[in-house]
Amino acid sequence: MNQFTREANPNHLNDTEKIWDLIIIGGGATGLGAAVDSASRGFSTLLLEQADFAKGTSSRATKLVHGGVRYLAQGDIGLVREALRERGLLLQNAPHLVKNESFIIPNYTWWDGVFYTIGLSIYDLLAGKLSFGRAKHISKKETIKRLPGIQEKDLHGGVVYHDGQFDDSRLAINLAQTGIEQGATLINYFKVTGLIKNTAGKITGVKATDTETSINYQLKAKTVINATGVFVDDVLKMDTPEKKPMVRPSQGVHLVLDRSFLPAEDALMIPKTEDGRVLFAVPWHEKLLIGTTDTPIDSHSLEPVALDEEVEFILRTAGKYLTKAPTRADVLSVFAGLRPLAAPQDGSSKTKEISRSHKLIVSASGLITITGGKWTTYRKMAEDIVDKAIETGGLNNMPCKTASLSIHGSRPNPDRTNPMFVYGADIEKVLALHKENPDWKNPVHAEGSYTKGEVIWSVRNEMARTVEDILARRTRVLFLDARLATAMAPEVARLMAGELGKDAAWEQAQVKAFNETAKNYILTPH
Repeated sequence: MNQFTREANPNHLNDTEKIWDLIIIGGGATGLGAAVDSASRGFSTLLLEQADFAKGTSSRATKLVHGGVRYLAQGDIGLVREALRERGLLLQNAPHLVKNESFIIPNYTWWDGVFYTIGLSIYDLLAGKLSFGRAKHISKKETIKRLPGIQEKDLHGGVVYHDGQFDDSRLAINLAQTGIEQGATLINYFKVTGLIKNTAGKITGVKATDTETSINYQLKAKTVINATGVFVDDVLKMDTPEKKPMVRPSQGVHLVLDRSFLPAEDALMIPKTEDGRVLFAVPWHEKLLIGTTDTPIDSHSLEPVALDEEVEFILRTAGKYLTKAPTRADVLSVFAGLRPLAAPQDGSSKTKEISRSHKLIVSASGLITITGGKWTTYRKMAEDIVDKAIETGGLNNMPCKTASLSIHGSRPNPDRTNPMFVYGADIEKVLALHKENPDWKNPVHAEGSYTKGEVIWSVRNEMARTVEDILARRTRVLFLDARLATAMAPEVARLMAGELGKDAAWEQAQVKAFNETAKNYILTPH
């Protein structure tokens, strides 16, 4: 059986006496990174994810691999330097998903040009030999040429700098595959329901339920890692019920528009919005992605919903900089993600001042919890987690190998005009499915480029279990054009049912569930 199918994995759990070196709870960027790191060092590794890989925050990023220009402005040089190093390593290890993207900051005062040229030159210097390119000042004429559709009134010129751009949930899927190749066991739709402790109060494993079969498991481990993002407090409460919340979720919203609003190869960076944040407009999969917001939220969920004021803020800000001001009717998809920020202990509520650097905490029971961080630094966070697990669980001290470990699918210089470029080295295998069934080379829907073969591939090789897994995270249709995703759902359900041996009732239930989720991605005009 293919090692990349979900069916191949629960079999590894039948040995009830097995003691894993690490059990990782959470299949987002941090958990997946930790599984790859741990397995590549030779540790027996099990990762359990309650929903799908990258279902939460890790599929809802601004799609940037960056040092964080904003953190530089706040003087956090260490965080920026670490992130810029990780940005460079990620481009080397996953060149099929990460690219060097040029960003332009339009300058509407003379001083802005000087200020940003100096600041971004420092940003580039911090990257050292992993630099993506020097920052430079460009004229008003060149700014207009490179950003067609930019507001020309009072424009003085622009500053160009370089950062990384990527596809977040595709990277997550490839990390899951890399983890399996390194010997880890990773299972989605498998929920941890409790922690097991010995008489001394030390954690010795987890209780978990396979949500597809409802079978319960008791799994033993030397160390347990809580890498559940905005859900870390739920796991901490299993450990110590009276624990005060560690995380304060902050919501970030993104809008996706047609490329005609900014038909440029360069991305636009707006450095100072009315709430003091930065706003990006980035070309992504032939669309334009605009974001993000930073709104403190009191509760967390797997499907956060964009607030009206967040949507209006992005439209209003974009409208100030683009000659063609977008309206609600122009939005192809809207999505919200939650950042797991460390909860302020002194009552301060300004989320942009809460640290973005990650924190590792070891409870008295030995539970290792990681919070904070961002996609760019996932590899370094994973390294820190496994180092801590070695110390906490008394494991053999093996060195980290991930700085130079290629990620599954890695292929240099992909042809980004081919919509299937995200499969990297797997492209030929996806295309080979067309020989098995000629109908699979046809698109799922006339308006999209996604083929039926891609659906089959995702089920057979990427552990896709639901229509949403395919339309939201294996392909990105839900995030790029939510109405098109809804139109594709019935055909995706039919193809999946054939592969998974499901009946018509399953198909109908899947389409209904998907449409319910997709409603939150579709903006209706007011």
